[in-house]
Amino acid sequence: MKTRTPLRTKMKISNISLLIAITMLIVMYLAGAGVYDRFGQISTIMNLFNDNAYLIVVAVGMTFVLLTGGIDISVASTLAFTGVFSAFLLEKGWPALVVIPMVLLIGTLVGFAQGYAVHTFQIAPFLVTLAGQFLMRGMCAVISTVSIPINNGFYKAAALGKISWKMSSGGTTKLYYYVFVALAVLLIAWYVLKYTRFGRAVYAVGSNEQSAQYMGLPVSAVKIGVYAISGFCAALGGVLFSFYTLAGYSLQNMGLELDAISSAVIGGTLLTGGVGTVIGSMVGVLIQGIIQTIV
Repeated sequence: MKTRTPLRTKMKISNISLLIAITMLIVMYLAGAGVYDRFGQISTIMNLFNDNAYLIVVAVGMTFVLLTGGIDISVASTLAFTGVFSAFLLEKGWPALVVIPMVLLIGTLVGFAQGYAVHTFQIAPFLVTLAGQFLMRGMCAVISTVSIPINNGFYKAAALGKISWKMSSGGTTKLYYYVFVALAVLLIAWYVLKYTRFGRAVYAVGSNEQSAQYMGLPVSAVKIGVYAISGFCAALGGVLFSFYTLAGYSLQNMGLELDAISSAVIGGTLLTGGVGTVIGSMVGVLIQGIIQTIV
């Protein structure tokens, strides 16, 4: 009974936090619709996803790290590096189907290396990922200090491809294809955390790492794995952001790591670990997006 009570309490807190976040989103949307003309149209919601698809992916990766009690502040630099390096290679004539897997692999390896350093050498995650932040942002500047436009046909097709339909009011709304990539990542992450052994181990390590170790859970694999996932999601977010802007720039998304962390926290993820959901993180992203829209 003693081991079950904390788990039930945390699940209850998590659900309440998510409910509060969803309620906040609805209230803010209705308030905006009441104050501004045409704010209440479905196109406003679609644009929230169009404009924040990359941040949803980054926030998903950040959620994995936060659930273990860690933190990753290198995601913004990894995203920027992905954009700059992709633009550089595409400008040199590399095919998109080679560039995209390459940058995703680089992002995953950077995350893996950071997770390995955190676990093996017992260095504070903030310090390790701060070093990663400086490294990746510095690599951006090494590649180029000016914006590199992307003229690749595949990237242009991915950037402009969309589903559009007419509204009853006479206007049109659209949802870009890259949004479905973000939603697919969200659903996969939700399934992994809820229905797989790895997902349950993530929550266990975040709740009490020592207890998880005594229970025979692969603590080292979990801690390294969540940083690899975060690195992958940051790189994938960089690919989606490249679709969104069709350019790579070394100073892109300065401070994005705070947006990802705050989105997860707004959605009910605790910084101490063990509690949170990726669905809540997506809601947090939408709340920040609707605030920016209202402003």
